[in-house]
Amino acid sequence: MKTALTHKLITCILPKGRAQSLMRVLIREHGLTAVDVHYARGHGRLTPQQYRGIEETAEKEVLTVAVPTEQAEAIFELIYDQAEINRPHGGLMYMHPLLATTLYTLPELPEEKN
Repeated sequence: MKTALTHKLITCILPKGRAQSLMRVLIREHGLTAVDVHYARGHGRLTPQQYRGIEETAEKEVLTVAVPTEQAEAIFELIYDQAEINRPHGGLMYMHPLLATTLYTLPELPEEKN
């Protein structure tokens, strides 16, 4: 098993409803397998003070994806465009190198019969 691969982790904090479609694109069209979506609550820095109570927080989706370093910039740009990060309240994203990763692939299995 190979270790210490050079990968970067891209993390996106998005408005509710945007992460699932991005996840499908990353998996189906780009063959990435280390993709995860989880959920959070919060509000933006520009949210008016009157709406900053605990009850008034908005649901967010957090998408994380580990990407080989040589593909990281292209995938970052793809996510930025498709998630519409550049729009007001579009979310935020960042990328950083991973210290180590381990390559793991599932074995090829025969097709199951019904």
